[in-house]
Amino acid sequence: HLEPFLPVPRVEKEGDLYTLSTEFPKSIGRTRSFFGNTTVIVRALCYILAGGGVGIGEVARNAVLNANYLRVKLGKVFPVAFDRTCMHEFVATPKGLGKTRAVDVAKRLIDLGAHPPTVYFPLIVPEAIMVEPTETESVDTLDRFVDAMMQIAREAREDIDLLREAPHETPVGRPDEVRAVKEPVLIWSPR
Repeated sequence: HLEPFLPVPRVEKEGDLYTLSTEFPKSIGRTRSFFGNTTVIVRALCYILAGGGVGIGEVARNAVLNANYLRVKLGKVFPVAFDRTCMHEFVATPKGLGKTRAVDVAKRLIDLGAHPPTVYFPLIVPEAIMVEPTETESVDTLDRFVDAMMQIAREAREDIDLLREAPHETPVGRPDEVRAVKEPVLIWSPR
């Protein structure tokens, strides 16, 4: 009795052939990208084939080198949760900067031209900032990131509201999280 509501496309057999059909008016529609992660896998394969064994080894070493470079540079101001040689990423925290939150650092980085790292993960590190530089970043790019983080640390000490209200340079600002919890706007409409 639930069959009319199953997602589409569905495989149907017509004679000896199989086809994909979307002609089910009561269907809930697509539930995800139909072809899954095929394009991601093809892209990864192309990257591996383009670099070859030597190239993949080199980019792996660069990823480790870049992460450890940033870990040492930032660790003096942003304590590192597990302060030891890391692989391609490390977890820092703004806990030495008063009431600065990880999200404040991330939002301010947007203003300073850097893509913010993952925040609040892993869950076992309070105010976690997971820094994961790519293997192809130049030393100049890494140094610009360090400069931006050091600027944020200065701003946290001098004007915490500058961080709490960031981003300032984007068309859409930070959502009011408290209001969103107290007054959720939940709209559902059938397709």
